[in-house]
Amino acid sequence: MTRHMTYRTAAVAAGLERGWIEFRQTMTSVGDVLGWVWPSIIALIVMYALSDSTVPGTSFSLGSQAIPGILGMNVVLVALMGLASALTMERRDGTLLRAKATPNGVLGYLTGKVISQAGMAVAILVLVLIPAAFLFDGLDLYSVSSWLTLVWVLALGLAATLPIGAVLGSLLNGTQSLGFVMLLFTGLVAISGVFYPITALPEWLQWIGQAFPIYWLGLGMRAALLPDVMAGAEIGGSWRHLETTAVLGAWAVIGFAVAPVVLRRMARRESGSKVAR
Repeated sequence: MTRHMTYRTAAVAAGLERGWIEFRQTMTSVGDVLGWVWPSIIALIVMYALSDSTVPGTSFSLGSQAIPGILGMNVVLVALMGLASALTMERRDGTLLRAKATPNGVLGYLTGKVISQAGMAVAILVLVLIPAAFLFDGLDLYSVSSWLTLVWVLALGLAATLPIGAVLGSLLNGTQSLGFVMLLFTGLVAISGVFYPITALPEWLQWIGQAFPIYWLGLGMRAALLPDVMAGAEIGGSWRHLETTAVLGAWAVIGFAVAPVVLRRMARRESGSKVAR
């Protein structure tokens, strides 16, 4: 048992190092960084054009109100879709098969992927937040409570979305499947209150949006970065911290319970002949 735990510890340590190396390589590649940042850049441009519009019933800028939701959207995009895309491609090129051939190699491989994608999600959030702070008024970036809320929401959001990305990456077969998932993601963004208060949508769409992490991650980001008066534009007229913790926590628990099972089954199915085909 002790030797087994030592091997697993070594695999996790190797995964942490691998994840840090992959993160640094990605962040030094302008093309890779732009590939993740451009959706948010477009969203910032659109919201800046709407800066003179206001949230219904308030004098607060609609563009500023949308910034936290855009940050949450980007976290989900990088963490979930990034991990799913990496697993899908590296299953096909033999990377995962090589990891499988070493003791606890899959554990180390997945640890590295989780670390690199989590790091990317945080880095991209910062890269988007910096210009947003200069372009949009009304964001609360100067209080300790705002940053504390941002940290726990971000940590819980990553815990809720990374396992989903791992499951999708284990189940999807190629770029066409990823394209379909991306289409579903775009639809969820539209009904999750990212660009406009979800209370403006029909009630049945509000319930669908609230079933997925992207709405709650966006709500938590708004609670961190917007003044408390803007809670009146949300469902129930509050930031609903308890519900945010419960829903994101539930997704995290389910994800961490299901992902290892799916990943083990996927790894057992990988073979040299399958990669060759």
